[in-house]
Amino acid sequence: MATLVHVETGALIRSWPERFELAGASEPGTVLTAPGPHRRSRRMMIYKILRADEWEALRDRGEIPGPPVDVRDGFVHFSTGTQLRETARRHFAGESGLELLACDSDAMGADLRWEPSRRGDLFPHLYRALRRTDVVWHRPLPADGSDLEPDLPA
Repeated sequence: MATLVHVETGALIRSWPERFELAGASEPGTVLTAPGPHRRSRRMMIYKILRADEWEALRDRGEIPGPPVDVRDGFVHFSTGTQLRETARRHFAGESGLELLACDSDAMGADLRWEPSRRGDLFPHLYRALRRTDVVWHRPLPADGSDLEPDLPA
C-alpha cells in the first residue's frame, strides 16, 4: 500500500493498493507527502451544504452521520471553496432552506481524507459523524447560489 499524507498534520490523503504504480513509491508501505494545495501555513476551510432539516438535526443533536447520500457512501462529502459552486449547482439547484457550513479541515485530523471525485479533483471526505463543533461558521444559502462568492477561501 502506498500512502499520501498531509505534510503538516500527517492526515491520510489517499492510499493506493500495491498494484498501482505511484511515482516515488517503489516499495510497499511507502509514505509520500503531498506538496502544493495540501501544504499550507493557514487553516483551510472546507464547505458543506445542508438542507434545513439536516442543519436543525446537527444543531439539536450535536452530530449527524450526514445527509442520506453521505450515509450511503460511508463518509461526509465536503467541497473546497473552488469546488463549492459546482457542488451547489449539481446537487442543490433550485432548493430553498439551505445552510452553508464552513469547517476547519485541519481540526478534523486523520478522519478527513482527500480522495478523487469529479474530473479527478481531490475532494475532502470525512470518515466520521459531522459534529456541531466542526463548524467554524454557517449562513443561509439562497436557492440560486448567488451568495457563493467565487473567492471563498479554498
